[in-house]
Amino acid sequence: MNQTLDGRTVLVTGANGGLGAQFVQQALERGARKVYAATRSPGHWTDPRIQELALDLTGRDDATRAAATASDVDLLVNNAGIAPAGDSVSGPEDELRRTFETNFFGTLRVANTFAPVLAANGGGTLLNILSAAAWSNVPTGYAASKAAMWSATNGLRLQLRAQGTHVIGLLVGMVDTPMTQRWDVPKVSAESVVAQAYDGVADGALEVLADEPTRDLRSRMGTRAEELYPWLDDQLGAFVP
Repeated sequence: MNQTLDGRTVLVTGANGGLGAQFVQQALERGARKVYAATRSPGHWTDPRIQELALDLTGRDDATRAAATASDVDLLVNNAGIAPAGDSVSGPEDELRRTFETNFFGTLRVANTFAPVLAANGGGTLLNILSAAAWSNVPTGYAASKAAMWSATNGLRLQLRAQGTHVIGLLVGMVDTPMTQRWDVPKVSAESVVAQAYDGVADGALEVLADEPTRDLRSRMGTRAEELYPWLDDQLGAFVP
């Protein structure tokens, strides 16, 4: 294994989830000195290199407290997010706001709060976990929030360039985690996604496309709308009645 994280200090949000747990474990396997496992509720970590950290993305002061504790972080993995059952852009506005408060405002708040920490530790790396849904026409608040965060990720890359922070967006379709159990479709493993993400950190990638459907979609982004969206309609048959 390419030990790309030797001596680094990593913070992973949503560390109790399927992807989050893999981000924690693989960081250690790749030589990280310390990993902050940030969650809303306590985890069950036993490795002394893992430090639990309370962090709720929707808490206005949580990110500030986390940054004060984890002042040695040089790699932030913004992984936490929600995908509510029954999610729809035509659904209740309160539910859409809840999704955006976590997936967009909460994620952006953590990124902005930790930007000075990364700067103080040599610039570091910000890795935002996004979704191929950001590029699709699936009618959910989740997709809309990830599209907003994709745009913000690209903006942060420019904003933080002067302080030496490298910003990466990871985009992927269906990952085999508890969040996706309700869909009977092909899925990529969490282990594979995280391995590709950390390879991207090592390679200085701007975007990591972690499965073949996402790579295929990215290659079609220059297609005329009259061709692209009917094609997407067909691809989304398993998700949209």
